[in-house]
Amino acid sequence: MKYRHELKHIINTADFLALTSKLGFIAEPDEHMKNGAYFVRSLYFDNYSDKVMRDKIDGLSVREKFRIRFYDMDDSFIRLEKKSKLHGLCMKQSAVLNREQTERIIGGDTDFLAEEKDPLLNEFYAKLTSLCLRPKSIVDYTRQAYVYPYGNVRITFDYGIRSVNSAEDFFTRESADVPVTNTVIMEVKYDDFLPQIIADITCLEGRQSESFSKYAAARYI
Repeated sequence: MKYRHELKHIINTADFLALTSKLGFIAEPDEHMKNGAYFVRSLYFDNYSDKVMRDKIDGLSVREKFRIRFYDMDDSFIRLEKKSKLHGLCMKQSAVLNREQTERIIGGDTDFLAEEKDPLLNEFYAKLTSLCLRPKSIVDYTRQAYVYPYGNVRITFDYGIRSVNSAEDFFTRESADVPVTNTVIMEVKYDDFLPQIIADITCLEGRQSESFSKYAAARYI
């Protein structure tokens, strides 16, 4: 695993349509985007003092967060993810979970994680214990994603972002209750360099990349 560059832009629907139209000529759709887009559900973890949210709002240059995520309500593909930030760079690590394990975690039965062979699950257990992390908020959205091989570039567009501050309905609720934003979030991730053709397409005149956290935004509404 290595740290990657990540640029975020808050864009409108017109920008979104124009950008995806251009990217369709040079980039490939993400392998998960079988029907033009896919649904993402994430369950974020935080403690009683909202440390994860406050670290983001305070702009700490070194921070991390854990989430459990699956796609299109398909519980056969569930991942625990740890997203780390280091001075503007990001890294994502993941480990496989099944539905039974996920339901146990949501219910507070987490001791089994200490016995798992995956070191990320062991670390998650340690952080659940030492930081008193608990399931905090569900965030839903629809995503369109594109990949470009040079620079290992991935461009995503997230919209219809909604949330609910509950974990019990992680597998049953069709969509979260509360709209978070009516804008589109574009993220451009790449390794060591951003190819000029991608930089030109994703450059929006008069606007610069900015920080945006779906979890923090969901908790702030």
